[in-house]
Amino acid sequence: MAAVSVLRAGDEKFHYSDGSHRWTAPDPEYDQEVWEEQVRQHKLGHLRNERPRVRIRRIG
Repeated sequence: MAAVSVLRAGDEKFHYSDGSHRWTAPDPEYDQEVWEEQVRQHKLGHLRNERPRVRIRRIG
């Protein structure tokens, strides 16, 4: 199952151009520990807003 991200204004710094999440800060001077917490919070935001877009029915 693939994850899908919906980019919102201001989310660009957390994503690469393919929509995947950045694991390292884009600026080498940025505090990596702070960055990791920001990414964690950002990803939690995706999960809170996640809604199924299709209904899956089992056959059989």
